[in-house]
Amino acid sequence: MHPLLPDTSYHIFNHANGFENIFRHEANYYFFLEKYRKYIDPVAETYAWCLMPNHFHVVVRIRKREALVDTIFSKVRSFNYRSNKDQQSYNEQNIGNFGKVLTNREIEKYLSKQFANLFSSYTQSFNKVYGRMGSLFIKNFKREPVTDKTYFLNVVVYTHRNPIHHGFCKQYDEWPYSSYHDVINGNSERVETQKLHKLCGGLGNILQLHQHALEKIDTVNYPDIPLVP
Repeated sequence: MHPLLPDTSYHIFNHANGFENIFRHEANYYFFLEKYRKYIDPVAETYAWCLMPNHFHVVVRIRKREALVDTIFSKVRSFNYRSNKDQQSYNEQNIGNFGKVLTNREIEKYLSKQFANLFSSYTQSFNKVYGRMGSLFIKNFKREPVTDKTYFLNVVVYTHRNPIHHGFCKQYDEWPYSSYHDVINGNSERVETQKLHKLCGGLGNILQLHQHALEKIDTVNYPDIPLVP
């Protein structure tokens, strides 16, 4: 499994632990996005996302090391009101037993924990609402490093095209639970739309890439569609 590293882009994917859906109602999608914003926004920029009934995809770039260090230590400081014993327990379980200088392993642990917190928090609420027990997501979520611009843009398009591939819709704008609408509108609190427009050379090029993927996929740079139960 690839480690999560600062200043690195990833295609991240996870699906239900079994054959049930992780999103049963419209409200579930938006609740997941609220949890995503709470746990992932502090540690990563998001460039694309798509939620489907039994799985999801996101394209992110982990924030720079300096920003992560500031985030981690600010969280530690925010729990200073706890007793020493409670503080130590919290740090070890949720952040790590950090010294004055954070190691790469400690930062990696913190990044993985943020995603684990996202899945756990959503699952606890989901289980309570629907009267179920046990894990909802696959434990080890898939993360693939994105190492060049061409592949990065193809992964963004791939993420938006996934509902079409799985037969949920025929056009990008027909699926409401993706960042396609944000990217096209060019203004979003969830997605780095302006940076994406600049990277792609403008909205026209973004639209062209998406249209091209409907007509003929770039088999060299386009990611494989993961198998979903």
